[in-house]
Amino acid sequence: MALSKTSSPVLLRCKGVLFDMDGILISSIESVERSWSKWAVMRGVDPAEACRVAHGRRGVDSMAVLRPDLDPEAETRIVEAFEMEDTAGVAGLPGVLALLAALPAERWTVVTSATEKLARLRLAAGGVPVPSLMVTADSVSEGKPNPAPYLAGAALLGLRPEECVVFEDAAAGVKAGRAAGCTVVATTFSHSIESLAAAHYLVDDLTGVGVTTHGGAEEFELAFTPLAV
Repeated sequence: MALSKTSSPVLLRCKGVLFDMDGILISSIESVERSWSKWAVMRGVDPAEACRVAHGRRGVDSMAVLRPDLDPEAETRIVEAFEMEDTAGVAGLPGVLALLAALPAERWTVVTSATEKLARLRLAAGGVPVPSLMVTADSVSEGKPNPAPYLAGAALLGLRPEECVVFEDAAAGVKAGRAAGCTVVATTFSHSIESLAAAHYLVDDLTGVGVTTHGGAEEFELAFTPLAV
């Protein structure tokens, strides 16, 4: 299925929801860009290029593109230290708390390119519930756009990928969710519509996403009106 061109209401029946973190649950873009720009200046990299490459990817994968001559893990630890010290401007995004409260607690988790300690810090700083288990940069051997993170997210919930809906804002994450076999809903928070072509549906944010559960049924429904493109 290509990116939907309808603006008619959509009802998705699923068993689990996999959320990207930055740009979906919280906004930390200011911290990310300050931290990567600071590192870029240290390493002779164009700050704008560093920010572009880093968005939606694991740090080690970004380092392999930006400075393949350096130790990616060591360089990622430097950026992570900057990010851990800089939570200014980190905030929950519209519609997030209402959507999470409406979902069965055991049927959603976070799949992020951040490390676990950074993810927990940012979610807490943004006032967003922190799941006990999540998929992070530490827990997969391949990062987005490889499907591995979303395959791991579905497995974490005890579900098949096709039983899950992914919410993403970055091109790498949209491609990862699609390749994993999930239904992908992308927001236009950080990337152009053109770069999100691998998504099934587009929305502005999570404010218009509703949840309908059916007693003790395993499945539930997500309702929203997608953007027409």
